Amino acid sequence: MCSCCRRPCHILLPLLLPLLPLLFLYPSAAPRVKRPAPLPLRFRYDGTFKILQVADMHFGNGLITRCRDVELSEAAWCSDLNTTRFLKRMIQAEDPDLVVFTGDNIFGSSATDAAESLFQAFRPVMESRTPWAAILGNHDQESTMTRGELMSFISLMDYSISQVNPSTVEPTKIDGFGNYDVTVKGAFGSELSNTSIFSLYFLDSGDREMVNGFKTYGYIKESQLAWLRRTSQELQANFQAPALAFFHIAIPEVRDLWFKEFIGHYQEGVACSSVNSGVLKSLVSMGDVKAVFLGHDHLNDFCGEIDGIWFCYGGGFGYHGYGRAHWPRRARVISASLRRGKRNWLGIEAIRTWKRLDDGKLSKIDDQVLWRDDEVEGLD
Repeated sequence: MCSCCRRPCHILLPLLLPLLPLLFLYPSAAPRVKRPAPLPLRFRYDGTFKILQVADMHFGNGLITRCRDVELSEAAWCSDLNTTRFLKRMIQAEDPDLVVFTGDNIFGSSATDAAESLFQAFRPVMESRTPWAAILGNHDQESTMTRGELMSFISLMDYSISQVNPSTVEPTKIDGFGNYDVTVKGAFGSELSNTSIFSLYFLDSGDREMVNGFKTYGYIKESQLAWLRRTSQELQANFQAPALAFFHIAIPEVRDLWFKEFIGHYQEGVACSSVNSGVLKSLVSMGDVKAVFLGHDHLNDFCGEIDGIWFCYGGGFGYHGYGRAHWPRRARVISASLRRGKRNWLGIEAIRTWKRLDDGKLSKIDDQVLWRDDEVEGLD
């Protein structure tokens, strides 16, 4: 007999057994603490630092969200889980030091619960315990969260180093959500191990805007550029470190690359704002940004140089985003390498990039050098 209720235990046990899994799923009602990324970020012992760019996952509701623009033979079984599988394969194959998600992480109109979709979309990188950073695109906020809520939620997820906005600026004095910088220190054992030798800038390019009565895409505002210029100046005062920038929507000047040399595929018109807010002018004046990495236009995966700065698309990553049936989904990898001195590692010697396709071999294409420094700073 069960002493608590005076009923035979063999009667109650069949009723209680189905509830046992809940004890493992929800062991307590205590709030869960975020698992922090190991900071600061730094170069490896072999003098390398690798970034995986994931552009436009367009995650919906997982298994029930169907793929777009795939082969007919794949359509019946293809879902968001293909995006998840691709992300897992890329993390395993490239073993990045940082994963950067450059917007449209979830496809708002298909995601019935933004928080749940974010958990599913980012689960592979959290399970890998790899530090990661994210910015927003123009579709993320179309579900159940505002842009501010999305960035706040993302910043609190395991191993995320994302920020809502810089702590040095009052929230009301900077436009957008997801403007922040991250620095990378030198390798352990080198004389630059406590010096920030690589700068990463993240900017919110917005979603939609009304300009002179017409709807256009969002753009980076002057308040963001003022913060960016000031931050760059402060960082360069300590060390002349090269930098990369990440934002979702391209600037108007990228359209001109159609008439210039580029590496990769330029397969659709650059969908940008009708407003030119002076982003290129600011980046050139700063002097440290060597390349910018974009999303938004899924069928573009090219790199082209404008005024000494490379602008590179990630290419469409997610299977619920539009694409082409005979054009594999893809991801971009960025690798920075240090110069070896007589006794230890010096500053960054070169920055390279390549792409991998979601095919049987994770084929590597378009390997190129974006920047090389013939006079590397550092002690020896």
